[in-house]
Amino acid sequence: MPHARIDVADALRGIAVAGIILYHAVEHFDVFTQESVAFTLPCDGVAGSVLAWLLSGKMYGIFAMLFGLSFFIMKERHRGSRPFAVWFAWRMCLLFLFGLVDVAFYDGDILMLYAVYGLLLIPVGYLPSPMVWCIIGVLAIQPVELFCLLTHTSVDHSRLFDIYGQTLALHEHGTFWENAANNLRYGFELNLRYNIFSGRLTQLLCLFILGMQLGRHHLFHNSGRNLRIWHGISAFSAAIVVALSFADLGVLKPWLMPVYNLCVMIMIVAAVVSLWYASTGVRGVLHHLCIFGRMSLTHYLLQSVIGCFVFYGYGLACYRLVGTTYAALIGMAMVAVQYVFCRYWFRDGVGGKGHQRGPLEGLWRRMTNWAS
Repeated sequence: MPHARIDVADALRGIAVAGIILYHAVEHFDVFTQESVAFTLPCDGVAGSVLAWLLSGKMYGIFAMLFGLSFFIMKERHRGSRPFAVWFAWRMCLLFLFGLVDVAFYDGDILMLYAVYGLLLIPVGYLPSPMVWCIIGVLAIQPVELFCLLTHTSVDHSRLFDIYGQTLALHEHGTFWENAANNLRYGFELNLRYNIFSGRLTQLLCLFILGMQLGRHHLFHNSGRNLRIWHGISAFSAAIVVALSFADLGVLKPWLMPVYNLCVMIMIVAAVVSLWYASTGVRGVLHHLCIFGRMSLTHYLLQSVIGCFVFYGYGLACYRLVGTTYAALIGMAMVAVQYVFCRYWFRDGVGGKGHQRGPLEGLWRRMTNWAS
């Protein structure tokens, strides 16, 4: 059903948000200190490599793809009623404001950038599918990195490193207000420049549009040949991942590494969707993540508040206390605490009444509809 809630999408969203929280904790919420860490374990190196391969860039990618899917669902629901473009543009403006609140705590906020990408979805959403698939194909081959490779040019990232050096010093030794002022001034620019540096600038937009297209073709629904399609996607992406894992990329690395990460992300998504519809047991386990995913905006802002207090110098300063493994355990504890909160919110709620949406999700919806 086009208007029915897609549970597997909620499960993927829950996986993405939980993975983002976990890996932010592993990275000490972007505090890469030169100081010696007090408590480490021999397995820190292996744990860091495994978690980086599984989570780094992939969870944000899943989040972006599901953003595009949500765009398609909302566009379909508004067909024939209010002007959708104006309604959705206002919704993205509100998301940008949520991002301003988030970036005051955490310089790695993605909400503001996602709000800008969301505006770009509006004109793309009116294009015919063949043209949209062409746009996805162009963005997927990392056009910026490919251009630099073919022309022997490079992007100057010195400004990125200068801003981050200043920001890192404040994370370690600054007050909350100094961090907030710096983040509000440089946070959006820092994230934009990092997305250019990491190859995510075009890749995230590709995933936004891809999510919309998967929604158009109803591939997240358990109908027709969908399961076979997802099995095929899973096998094909896994083959590319294996091939690139053992290949010597050499000078092609700046171009092919983002493509490799994209394939890992698609492999994860395809595996989850395939297992969701093929196995009742897996569906039962992942149902808990559906609940987590329904409160993704609230969880994302909450992890910034909690995580920065735990790791930054103005809080508990755990950036200089724990290594990778212990930091991952802290991230798991954050996920567990936020999961308990969302169970309470949806099942019992405040005053014994359950809620249909998370607190910030409900506020976002009311503010969107109020102005439209």
